[in-house]
Amino acid sequence: MSFDVLEKLEAKIQAAVDTISLLQMEVDELKEQNGRLDEENQQLKQQHDAWQERLRVLLGKIDQVEEHA
Repeated sequence: MSFDVLEKLEAKIQAAVDTISLLQMEVDELKEQNGRLDEENQQLKQQHDAWQERLRVLLGKIDQVEEHA
């Protein structure tokens, strides 16, 4: 192999290593973002469940009023 071919190979390898490093950083950022979104999703589910329970209670009260009417 000539020196020129080795230099080209080295440049391609370095470019690949740089790309892999950037992709790993992006994956880490996406994992963090996913974790934050998962927490937010859990909070929204809890709020949704609370609203459903409040609605059930109110509907139960309406049913009681209609039974006594």
